[in-house]
Amino acid sequence: MTRQQLVEQIFLKQSYLCVGLDTDQAIIPKQLLSEADPVFSFNKAIIDATKDLCVGYKINTAFYEASGAKGWEAMEKTVHYIGSEHFKIADAKRGDIGNTSHQYAKAFFESMPFDAVTVAPYMGEDSIRPFLEYAGKWAIVLGLTSNRGAHDFELQQAGGGLLYEKVLQTVSGWGSPENLMFVVGATQPQEFANIRKIAPGHFYLVPGVGAQGGSLKEISGKAMTRDCGILVNVSRAVIYASGAGDFADAARKISMEYHEEMKMYLP
Repeated sequence: MTRQQLVEQIFLKQSYLCVGLDTDQAIIPKQLLSEADPVFSFNKAIIDATKDLCVGYKINTAFYEASGAKGWEAMEKTVHYIGSEHFKIADAKRGDIGNTSHQYAKAFFESMPFDAVTVAPYMGEDSIRPFLEYAGKWAIVLGLTSNRGAHDFELQQAGGGLLYEKVLQTVSGWGSPENLMFVVGATQPQEFANIRKIAPGHFYLVPGVGAQGGSLKEISGKAMTRDCGILVNVSRAVIYASGAGDFADAARKISMEYHEEMKMYLP
């Protein structure tokens, strides 16, 4: 999906919501466990309930890889089921030497129809370059994350500024706003004005709204651009809105609340 196509979907649906499919078989409703593929059955129901209210889905691969081949199969079925009208993110946080990253890119962009992969920049340009070589595909680089551990490295002084600032400044030159996004956590709202100065034209994938307590209003006010420029990911608050048989209806209700709020903030 190109940037133009993504922006068109955002304004068509009046939404910049991305639903995180961090599906844990130990948490999903018990009645699904009798299904041949409980995880896919859960995901399918969530997608059917939310697809008109969101523009993307983020699949955290760890929740699928943990179950081995069966989990990987559920992930493949899920990404194919989502279809082409939604932005599909493999939240895999890959990043290795060039020839290894090339194989990771091939796995998510050729073997599976993901539009984007989250990547870690620690090993430098050659670890990210392979993800930028596919037309219509995106690398989503970890910039300033929403976890407490962000203070261990990302928010430390390095070379006259904060380390995350150096990452954004450097990585911005490796790609363009057409194929490069940054992960910026909603729990770091005080940094958004500064981040927009460093990477003014890039989209941001913003986790941390919902269960982690980030404010949609605050983030939208500080990070929104003329063509939106942000994808707000909500995982647990949507998919686990109910642990009973009405889980899909509950997911839709919460997604609709985010959708209605987002309509107020879009330019």
